[in-house]
Amino acid sequence: MKSLKSKGFTLVEALITTFIFGLGAIMVSLIIMNYYRIYNHTFRQTTATIEASKAIKTMLREIREATTAQNGAYVIATTTDYEFSFYSDVDKDTDVELVRYYISGTNFIRSTIEPTSSPPVYLASNAKTSVVSIYVRNGPSIFKYFDKEGNELLTNPIRRKDTEMMQLTIVINVNPSDITLDYELISNVQLRNLKSNL
Repeated sequence: MKSLKSKGFTLVEALITTFIFGLGAIMVSLIIMNYYRIYNHTFRQTTATIEASKAIKTMLREIREATTAQNGAYVIATTTDYEFSFYSDVDKDTDVELVRYYISGTNFIRSTIEPTSSPPVYLASNAKTSVVSIYVRNGPSIFKYFDKEGNELLTNPIRRKDTEMMQLTIVINVNPSDITLDYELISNVQLRNLKSNL
C-alpha cells in the first residue's frame, strides 16, 4: 500500500511565505513613499525657484525705471539689507508709485503705494501688498549697494545717497534644515534715473 504525502503547505511554510511577502510589500511601500517625498520636495523647490526668478525679473525692471517721486522725493527711499524701497511708475499710469520689497518671515513681499491728493503724498494705509516669492531663507543680505566706482556701501545714509548699482540675492530652500539644498539667485541692476536732489 502506497503512503499518501500531503501536497499543501505546512503551517511553518505558510508563516514564512507570509512573512517574506509582507516584508516585500513593506519595502515596496517604503520605496514608493520615498519617491513621492523626493518628487514633492523637488516640485516645491522648482516652483519656488521659478516664482523667485519671476519676482527678481520684475523687480529689476522696476528698479531700472526708478525715478523721482511725484512729491519731489529722491528716487531711493529705503536701503537696508532686507528692504529696498524706491519710486517708479510700475503700472504705466503716469503716477509714480512708492515700491517696497522686503522679507516677512520666509516670504518676499512687494508693496506699492499710489500717490494721493495734491500735493501728492504716499500714505502707508494705501499700500497694496503681495507675496512674490516663498521659502526665502536668506542669511546673507538680500540687497547690497554699490557706488559708481563699484565700492560696496555698508551704512546709511551714504547708501541712499551714493547707490548707483545693486546686487540682489535670494536664497530659496523648501527644507531649511538642510542648507545643502539652498538655491541662490543673484542679479545686478544699475539705477538709471538718479538725480542728486537729496
